[in-house]
Amino acid sequence: MDALSAAFEAYPWGIYVALMMAPFFQEDTAIIGGASASALGLGETPLLFAALLLGLSASDLWKYWAGRAALTHGWAQKFAQKDGVQTAKDKVLKRLAHTLIAVRFIPGTRIAVYLAAGFFKAPFGKFAIWVVFSGALYCGITFTLFHALGEVGGEKAKAMVPLIAISLIATMILVQVVRVRLRKGVASKPDTPSEN
Repeated sequence: MDALSAAFEAYPWGIYVALMMAPFFQEDTAIIGGASASALGLGETPLLFAALLLGLSASDLWKYWAGRAALTHGWAQKFAQKDGVQTAKDKVLKRLAHTLIAVRFIPGTRIAVYLAAGFFKAPFGKFAIWVVFSGALYCGITFTLFHALGEVGGEKAKAMVPLIAISLIATMILVQVVRVRLRKGVASKPDTPSEN
């Protein structure tokens, strides 16, 4: 911990830059890391929150445009005309705000929905407002929980915050790996003929 503190003293702006970049690699990890840093006093909480929200918003908003860019390809336009895709489009566009808030709290769903919103030509302004709002809500809840844990438990709890953060991150990664393996197992399982 002393080395980390020394690094932040030498480069006090480094944590803010790191929090702006971290969501491009793993959003949940960035949010937990930012809340942990705030609870440990490794930066100014409003600046940590703002840097994290800025990075989170930029990371999410470009995905919309990646979805829109897909429509420039002929295969994507044909795909967009399929009945199932049109049904999904109607559902996403009809309940855009609810969908964007819900996927913020469900790991593994955000990228697909943000790309789909662009692909379905959701209004960008409305998309941006709800993505930023849901990001601020998620960050606010996480920061509040980490600070409350530190205040209730005192210095011992503050020392445990990084361990809790690492445990949460490891659990999220493990759940995603298991989910992917289960899906692959179900998809590759051959149909067994029924016996008469």
